[in-house]
Amino acid sequence: MTESTVVHLLRHGEVHNPQNLLYGRLPGYHLSENGRSMAELVAKALAGRDITVLYSSPLERAQETATPIAQTLDLPIRTDERLIEADNLFQGHVLGGMFRAPRNLRHMWNPARPSWGEPYVEIVRRMRAAIDAARAEGRGHEVVMVSHQLPIWVIRLAAEGRRLWHDPRRRQCALASLTSFTFEGDRLASVGYSEPAASLVKPSGSLGAPKRR
Repeated sequence: MTESTVVHLLRHGEVHNPQNLLYGRLPGYHLSENGRSMAELVAKALAGRDITVLYSSPLERAQETATPIAQTLDLPIRTDERLIEADNLFQGHVLGGMFRAPRNLRHMWNPARPSWGEPYVEIVRRMRAAIDAARAEGRGHEVVMVSHQLPIWVIRLAAEGRRLWHDPRRRQCALASLTSFTFEGDRLASVGYSEPAASLVKPSGSLGAPKRR
């Protein structure tokens, strides 16, 4: 029989962001009280699973989402820089207004790349490398990797053979959601999606995916 390995990509929980900024890779953005509750719900949902490895992006919101899982499963949190949020020239700008500002038009010449941030193909490259390394380490078991909406969504598009260029409003990657890759040996057999903290996610009107990354 072929050995099965499951890699769960977990998006972090809700972030305290009263100014409604695109925080990107900026430091100092932590989970809100609701976000901490989301992380606790995910930890409860994963309790008892055959999870042997736990990785996280280095950003605070991801590390804080991983903490209750680490405590529940008695696993160390191992930081992987490849799981970090996508780089973006607009980080620190108010969400919604950045695309309307005339000074930003010079960055919008190629939305398919995208020209205002880290190229999608580069995100896929680093995420695939991180997943392959964690899959090899947790072979025959399950792995959890805490990351961010855009990296998780783009690697899913690549895994499913879909176009990387997409409408951000159509991402199926809600806060504290799990995108799960099941491998049979080295072959990707299926991609699953679940929302253990759905009861705490505020409605957004787009496949359950909140507007904030």
